[in-house]
Amino acid sequence: MWQRPQTFYLAISTILIAIMFFGIKAVTVGADGTPTEEFKYITYFPYLVLLIVIGILNILALTTFKVRMFQFRTAVLAALVTLALQIWLAVDFFSTHDTMVFKLSAVFPVIAVILDVMAARSIMADQFLVDNAEHLRKARRERRSKRK
Repeated sequence: MWQRPQTFYLAISTILIAIMFFGIKAVTVGADGTPTEEFKYITYFPYLVLLIVIGILNILALTTFKVRMFQFRTAVLAALVTLALQIWLAVDFFSTHDTMVFKLSAVFPVIAVILDVMAARSIMADQFLVDNAEHLRKARRERRSKRK
């Protein structure tokens, strides 16, 4: 399981989403420059739901390495939902950027999307490799059966 690159990509993506789950999204800054209020991702219900869904999808993709097509579809779906979360964060940023200071964790979804896409590509490459090996084995068996 841990020998494949897609496992590392999915694990890092899952860790980034977990950090967001427990992290702070933004702070408001007072007139003297001190933070006055912190906003966490989990306090806003839609963010909470998206983070839970993305976390479950990433964990499913990480643990279903024996069923490559399911793992591929789950990684792609996780990337799409994470992209939706990032778009929502961007809308929040551009609508409130003058009153809030966003933390670095606001760009974690972009990194997670890239990692999920890289994982999906690696999963598909493995699937093609397995399919081609099976095709070669089948052709070899057919040639042997024709010789007899």
